[in-house]
Amino acid sequence: MNLYTWATKPGTEFLPRNPVPIHRVVGRHGQIVEVPDGKAKDARGSNVHWLTPRTFRLWVDVGLRGYGADGLPAPGWVGRLEGRNVALVRLLTSSGMRRLEGASLLTFEVPSLRLEGGRYYTGRLAAAVTRSKKARTYYVEAHVVGDIESYVESSRAEAIRTAQARGRYGGVRSMRLVTRVSRAPKPTVYWRDRQGVAGRIALTEADADERMTWYTEGPAGPEPLWLWLNEMGLPFQPHSWNNVFTAANRRCRAVLDPEPEHQLDPHRSLAPYATPHSCRHSFALYMLVILHHLMDQRFGLSPQERRDYRLLYGDPWRMVQDLLGHALLETTRERYLAPVADLQLRSLLATAPPFRENAVPAREMDEVFARLAREAEGT
Repeated sequence: MNLYTWATKPGTEFLPRNPVPIHRVVGRHGQIVEVPDGKAKDARGSNVHWLTPRTFRLWVDVGLRGYGADGLPAPGWVGRLEGRNVALVRLLTSSGMRRLEGASLLTFEVPSLRLEGGRYYTGRLAAAVTRSKKARTYYVEAHVVGDIESYVESSRAEAIRTAQARGRYGGVRSMRLVTRVSRAPKPTVYWRDRQGVAGRIALTEADADERMTWYTEGPAGPEPLWLWLNEMGLPFQPHSWNNVFTAANRRCRAVLDPEPEHQLDPHRSLAPYATPHSCRHSFALYMLVILHHLMDQRFGLSPQERRDYRLLYGDPWRMVQDLLGHALLETTRERYLAPVADLQLRSLLATAPPFRENAVPAREMDEVFARLAREAEGT
C-alpha cells in the first residue's frame, strides 16, 4: 500500500494510478484515512516495547522484589508472592511465551533441574493455550527453572497446606481429580469429577479453563495441578497477571521517579515500564542479537561458512520465528523486531565484548543492548 502510494505521488509517478483498491474511513482523531479494501480486520501495526537485560533486572528488583533506589531491600517490604511473581516474569522473558501460555502451565509441564543439564531446558506448550493452536517446544534457562522449583517448594507448598487445613478445596465444585496421565507420544489426561463421572482429554487439547479444574491426590488431600496459585491456594487467573505488572510499574515510578514533574510526564520518566508482552519482545531482541553474535564471532566463521551454516541450520531470524511460534517469518521481522530491523547489527556487534568461559552472557552483552537502546525507538 505505502509503496504504491509513493510510486503514484506527484514528482515520482512511476505508476499512473494506485492498483490497490482502497476506501476512506474516519480515524481515531477525526482525520480521513485511506485503507486497503483487502486489509484484515484484525491486522495491527508494530507496537513493540522492549527492555534491555540490565533495565529488566532493575524492573524486577524494584517492582517485584521491593528494592530501593540504592539497590538494597527496602525496610518493611513484605513480598508474600515475590517468588511466584519473579518466577513467572523471568519465565516469560527467558522463553518468549505469551502471557496465557506461561500462565497456563501445569506443574508437570515444567522441566526439572538435573545435574549437568546444560544452560537451557525444554518443555512443550499445549496447542490449546497457544495463539496458533499448534503445540510447540519452548526453551527456558536453567536458573529460571530453579526459580520455579524454589517457588513450588516454598510459597506454593505453604499456600496449598493452608488451603487444605481450611478446607478450601472441599468447596471447589468444578474439581476434576486426575487419576492418570499417559506417557504416549500424545499424552492423555484421565480424570474423575465429584459425581464420579470419568473422562479423558489429550493434554495438548486442554485449554486454560479445563486445566484450572485439574487436581491431584497429595499426601494431605487434593492439590491443584495448575502451577501458579494465589494466596488462597487456588489457581491464579491468567488475566490477573496484568495487575501484577501494573503494581510493579507503579512501584518503579514511585521509587525511581520521586520528582512530581517526572511522574506527570511519562517521557521524562526514568523508571522502567514492562508488560507481559514486552517480556516477549525483549526475549525476541535478546535472542536475535545473541544468535548473530554466536554465528559471526564466537564460531569464527568465514562468509562462506556462515552461508553454509544458515543453509543447514537456518537464519537467526527464522530461529527466533520458531521460538516465538509465529506462522510467518514476516510477522517476526515486521511486528516484533521492527525497532532493530533497520540497524546494522553486524557493525553494532563488532564492538561487543567476547564471550568468556563460565561467564553469564547477559552481563557481557549489557553494553550492546545499551547502545541498541540509544539508537532505536520502542525502549
